[in-house]
Amino acid sequence: MSITTIIITKNEENNIVDAIESIKFSKHVIIVDNSSTDRTADLAKSTGAEVISVNLDDFSKQREEGLRRVNTDWILYIDADERVTPELKKEIEGVIKSDNSNDVYRLNRRNFYYGKHEWLFRDKLERLFKRDSLKGWHGRIHESPVYTGDIEDLNGYLDHFTHQDLKSMLEKTIKWSDTEAQIRLNANHPKMTWWRLPRVMIPTFLKYYIRQKGYKSGIAGLVESIFQTYSIFITYAKLWEIQEKQSR
Repeated sequence: MSITTIIITKNEENNIVDAIESIKFSKHVIIVDNSSTDRTADLAKSTGAEVISVNLDDFSKQREEGLRRVNTDWILYIDADERVTPELKKEIEGVIKSDNSNDVYRLNRRNFYYGKHEWLFRDKLERLFKRDSLKGWHGRIHESPVYTGDIEDLNGYLDHFTHQDLKSMLEKTIKWSDTEAQIRLNANHPKMTWWRLPRVMIPTFLKYYIRQKGYKSGIAGLVESIFQTYSIFITYAKLWEIQEKQSR
């Protein structure tokens, strides 16, 4: 049994080599690079990975572009800012060697903000698939897999080093909020009124700071919770702006 790992990238020269090093157990590594202007593609090629260059601002289409190139029994997806821990590596190797494996596996993701601050909330993401079970991906930004078969959880951690600095966070928020606002507009979102802004902002802050226990991460948790609230504000403010322009 063999496995291919797919990583989608855009300007990830500071992350890509470490990401690939963490999945050296893969028979094949495919990088789907979305028009990077830095050394991402060259660094990936230097490790022996296959690099596919695309121009797609759609995460599902990027993931499917890699899927079309897979000829192994298993597929693993990680992002450039994620690392497969040694414990997870052993579990994955056990899964692909077993005759009694399920079709899909959820990975337990551990998040670290600003380089070192661990977030206590854990994500569970479907990332490991038998090739025949994975049918595709859905969603332009917050993409999710479309699959068939039985699912099981793994225990080892996929470490996620997200939001390294405020500058890059702001740049991504400004870029992707346009898309987020357009998605809501295309879904016939009701006309924005003043009360809709606090209605989405307050629950967002409570989600990150209280429910996900951001308060236990000190000032980093407070900064992240406020930033997520700001991010949702920008999306809905842009939606309001688009609606205003259309009404004129």
